Amino acid sequence: MKKKGFQRSDRVAEQVRRDLADLIRTELKDPRVGMISLTAVELTPDYAHAKVFYATLNAEHLEEIERGLKRASGFLRRELGRRIHIHTLPELHFVYDNSIERGASLSLLIDQANALSDQTPEE
Repeated sequence: MKKKGFQRSDRVAEQVRRDLADLIRTELKDPRVGMISLTAVELTPDYAHAKVFYATLNAEHLEEIERGLKRASGFLRRELGRRIHIHTLPELHFVYDNSIERGASLSLLIDQANALSDQTPEE
């Protein structure tokens, strides 16, 4: 059977991401969870668990952010249930997404390699 674009689980995961981002921005009062971006949500097939990937510019306060998100997960799950009506409301598991930092460091390495190749004397 061929996939047709997005499956229902993909649409639900994207809706969870959007609603959680809005809840964190507007409803969450914990100062530890200030400036984060939700990059993706992965749902298990039965919707029982959701891995919520996030990125932050405050990587030095990562432990505090993780504690704040873990503490707020019950509140966020309850509020999410008021917005999304699905048969099973997922338990939220927050995971730090370092892909932005990784991409920046790889870009820096490429720039350094290009700078070195420009400095080599041509014959």
